[in-house]
Amino acid sequence: MENPIDVYWKTRLESVKERLESNNFTVFIADEPGEVTAIVEREILAVSTAKTVSWGGSLTHVETGLYEMLKNRDDLEVLDTYDHSFSPEEAMERRRHSLLSDLYVTGTNAVIEDGYLVNLDMIGNRIAALTFGPKEVIVLVGRNKIVPDLESAMDRVKNFVAPVNAMRLDKKTPCATTGVCHDCKSPDRICNTWTITEKSFPKGRVTVILINADLGF
Repeated sequence: MENPIDVYWKTRLESVKERLESNNFTVFIADEPGEVTAIVEREILAVSTAKTVSWGGSLTHVETGLYEMLKNRDDLEVLDTYDHSFSPEEAMERRRHSLLSDLYVTGTNAVIEDGYLVNLDMIGNRIAALTFGPKEVIVLVGRNKIVPDLESAMDRVKNFVAPVNAMRLDKKTPCATTGVCHDCKSPDRICNTWTITEKSFPKGRVTVILINADLGF
């Protein structure tokens, strides 16, 4: 067999797509990161009535080029929560307002093979938008986020995603030093609220784009 790794990932992504669709998510597969913007333009924006767009923290959003594409569209009012020119108080207020945008883009910490999304947030804006508020949500998922079960998802988040993000954000937490979770009481703790999204409600409100590449944390 030629390119067995390629075949492996295509097979696995198709399986996860099927399970997500059975849970009422709309799902697309991008064969490489550069396809994401085309999928969003062709499959989502072309049929969407969205007038406003915002996003939660997601490295994948930036890595795929979707952030730049959405930010520069003339037909969408953008509430850019990545803009660092605002004070902390103003930035928090923008995150609050983003929960009422028509279209919201985010990543996810893990996807269980049964088709569930698992996330852990510091302030909760990302998971709040995923749960309720924006009319449409796009979730970008690199193949590295796929795990077999809930236990694996939670372990991935607590002992990889959270420590790496704490390091990236220069948080003063034990995990930023040791690389493993200490269930700390640090004021800088970024692990505060879990969500497990088993189904999209209403059906199709949440669109998941599975990307055949390792992206984000």
